[in-house]
Amino acid sequence: MRIIAFSGLAQSDLFVDAIYESSHDGQLGGEPLSKLLPGLGNMGGFRPSGRGVDKNLVVLFSTGEDKDWPDTLDLNTGQFVYFGDNKTPGHEIHDTQKGGNKILRRVFELLHATPPNRALIPPFLIFKKLQTEQGSRSVQFKGIAVPGYPGMSATENLVAVWKTTQGQRFQNYKSTFTVLDIATLSRQWINDILAGNANSENAPDVWKNWVDRGHYQPLKSEPTTIIRSEAEQTPDTPLKGTILKAVWSYFDHEDDSEKKRLAFVFERFAARIFQMHDHRVIVDEITRGTVDGGRDAIGRYLLGLSDDPVYAEFSLEAKCYRPGIDGMAVIRVGVKEVSRLISRIRHRQFGVLVTTSVVHKQAYQEVREDRHPIVFISGRDIAEILIKAGYNTKAAVDRYLETEFPV
Repeated sequence: MRIIAFSGLAQSDLFVDAIYESSHDGQLGGEPLSKLLPGLGNMGGFRPSGRGVDKNLVVLFSTGEDKDWPDTLDLNTGQFVYFGDNKTPGHEIHDTQKGGNKILRRVFELLHATPPNRALIPPFLIFKKLQTEQGSRSVQFKGIAVPGYPGMSATENLVAVWKTTQGQRFQNYKSTFTVLDIATLSRQWINDILAGNANSENAPDVWKNWVDRGHYQPLKSEPTTIIRSEAEQTPDTPLKGTILKAVWSYFDHEDDSEKKRLAFVFERFAARIFQMHDHRVIVDEITRGTVDGGRDAIGRYLLGLSDDPVYAEFSLEAKCYRPGIDGMAVIRVGVKEVSRLISRIRHRQFGVLVTTSVVHKQAYQEVREDRHPIVFISGRDIAEILIKAGYNTKAAVDRYLETEFPV
């Protein structure tokens, strides 16, 4: 991985996924972004450059630690979802200190004007916090983005969402961007951008094509591995670990007969998790173990238009196995369990396996190499789906489980 030392920031180009180090002392004055992009602020998620309504440049900075407003970058599609800066109650949606939501409103207005005025839209540079041994404030560059996404309508790519904190309701923006297929931003173009001339002769063709014709060319990256490791299926933050443990503990029991009873309730929960993941999922039936033919739930996935639907049927199995967190010995979903699901899938169906644990490497690899249509939702996925749905504390998860899945 490319690492740019603090001393070389002012002259450096911007490389996708490169790390730009802060000073060794950890002081705010050694924060790298203001050195990398002169004139930029050193605090906040929105860091604009330029005066007036239309900015020269906007940095979108994400720590990845905000449980209420989880910014997400899909590396496979180049889609970036970023939340605005009205994150606490007591203010109107545009009444923020940094004016980030006003910037979002302005650029999406320019994008959807008749005709569009993309030439006034500034480049958005995405950075995320990535601490290194040499600098606690170091950052990683994730790419250059523009508002909107291919195939997404004007009513979808900037949405005001409601949240409730301590009984107070308030709104914030959820915005969708496209990370463009530009691997390197030259220092010459960066200087042009900071001077207010993003559309200079130094601009890449991908940028010019978007400005001139509205053509999105997303930076897509297909995964090189065909299976996820156990580490990639296990919670990678304390919050995700806490939420997953709350789920597993709720449905687990030492008594075997009680565990069997709870297993049926967990099957309902697993089906709901799949629905949370994708609103096109329709669960038709949660089946009983004695008559299900090896399936815990059956349903359909909606394809095509809502008034002229085509459905793909699926079978779902749920495994409430002990996750490998907090020093607990993991119980993996193995070849036997996965083979059982595969044998129950009929022609033109697909399978879904939901587990609080992980899928064993051999089982995972056999499924992918033989191209069986199986969706795996593991422990980390469950935690991330719940967090995205707003259940982002143990107390919230406990309340949800007790209300929706009483045992």
